[in-house]
Amino acid sequence: MSRSTRSTRLGRPALKDRIPGGPDGRRMLLIGFIDKCGTGLWSTAMALYFTYVTGLGLGQVGLLIAVAGAAGIAGAPLGGLLADRFPLVRVIICTQLLRATALLALLTTDDYVLLVLYSAAGALPDRATNVLTKLYAARVAGPDRVRYQAINRTTSNIGWTVGGLGAAAALAVGTTTAFHLLLVGDVLSYLVMAALTLRCAEPPAPAASRIAAASTDARPATAKPSNPWRDRGFLAFTAGESVFFLHDSILQVALPLWIVHATDAPVGLAPLLMVANSALVVTFQVPLSRYGSTTEAARRLLAPVAGLFAVGTLALTVSALGGRTLSIAALITAAVALTFAEMIHTIASWELSVALAPDDAQGAYLGVHGLAQSTQRCAGPLLMTALVSAGPLAWPVLGAALVATSAAQSRLVRRRLPEPSLSVAEVTLSEH
Repeated sequence: MSRSTRSTRLGRPALKDRIPGGPDGRRMLLIGFIDKCGTGLWSTAMALYFTYVTGLGLGQVGLLIAVAGAAGIAGAPLGGLLADRFPLVRVIICTQLLRATALLALLTTDDYVLLVLYSAAGALPDRATNVLTKLYAARVAGPDRVRYQAINRTTSNIGWTVGGLGAAAALAVGTTTAFHLLLVGDVLSYLVMAALTLRCAEPPAPAASRIAAASTDARPATAKPSNPWRDRGFLAFTAGESVFFLHDSILQVALPLWIVHATDAPVGLAPLLMVANSALVVTFQVPLSRYGSTTEAARRLLAPVAGLFAVGTLALTVSALGGRTLSIAALITAAVALTFAEMIHTIASWELSVALAPDDAQGAYLGVHGLAQSTQRCAGPLLMTALVSAGPLAWPVLGAALVATSAAQSRLVRRRLPEPSLSVAEVTLSEH
C-alpha cells in the first residue's frame, strides 16, 4: 500500500478533496492558472510590442496604456451588473472570448487610434473577469471561500511566473515573430479557458435564507434590489479598499524607483525582491487563510495589516539613511512586511466584500468593490512617483494614512455586521 493511500485511509483527505468547490472549483482554479500564464506572456512584452512592432513612441505607449486602464475601470461594475442578470458561466465565457478578440485585433493594424480602441475594448472584459471569477468562487466554495481564494491566488502567482519565464525566453530572441507568438499565445489561453468554462456547472445563486436567518425583517419579494451606488457605507468601504490596494503600486512601482533614486542598494535587488514577493505568496497565502475564515475574524485582520504597513513604510524611510548594508536590510524588511500586508489584506478584503454584499445584488456590489483595485491601478503609480520625488519623510505620512484607514474600515465593518454576526458559518457562508 502506498504512503498516500495509507494517509488517506488514516483520515487525511486526498489533495483534490482539500480544494473547496468540488470538480467545478478545481476546474476554475485551472482556468485561473491558464489565465495568468497567458497574461504573464503578454503583459511582460506589451509595452515593448507597441514600441518595436507597431513603432509607437514612448509618450504614445504611455498614453495608450493609461487610456486602456481608465476604460477598464468600468469593467468591474459592468461585469457585476451582468452577473446579477444572466447566468454567471455564460458571462464569464463571453468575457474570455471578448478578451481574445480584442487582443487578436491588435495584429491587424498599426494605426494608433485603432490600437488604443482595441486595447481599451480588451481592458473592459479583463477587469470584469476579476469580479466574475471572485463571484463564482464565492458561490461554488461555500463556507470555504476564503481558503479557495487563497489557493486561487497561489496558483495565479505560479501562473504569472510561468508566463513571465516564457515571455523572457521570447524577448531574448527579440524578433517580430517572437512578439507575435506571445500575443497569439495569450489569445489561445483565452480560447482554452472558454472551452474549460463550458464544462463548469452554473453555481447556486445566493439564497434569500441568509437574510431570513440573520434578521426577522426579510426583504419583501416585491422590493427593488439593493443598489450599491446608493449605499454610502459600502461606497466608503470601497474607498478604503482602494487605499489598501496601494500595496501593489508600492511593491511594483515605488520600490524599484526608490532603490535607484534614494538608496545605496544595488539596482539588481529590485527584481530579487519581486521574486521574494511571489515566493512568499506561494508559500504563505493558503496557511494564512485560516485566520480569516469568518467575517469577524477577517475584520480583526485589519489591525495586523495596519501594523505591517507601518513597518514597511518606516523601513523604506530607513533605507535612505545611507550605507549599502543598511539600505539592503531595510529594503528586505520593507518588502517582506508589505508582502505580508498584501496577503493578509487580500484575505480580509475577499471575505468582507462578499459578506457585506446583499444577496439580491451580490454581483453589483462586488462589481463596485472591484473599482477599488481598478482605481488604484490608475492612480497608484502617479501617487508613488510623487512620493518617491518627495523624499524619505513621505513614507511615514503614507503609513499613518494607511493606519488611519484601517481603523476607520474596522469601525465601519463592525457597524454593518448584523446580529448574529455574519461570521457564523452555518448561517451565512454556506449560502454562497
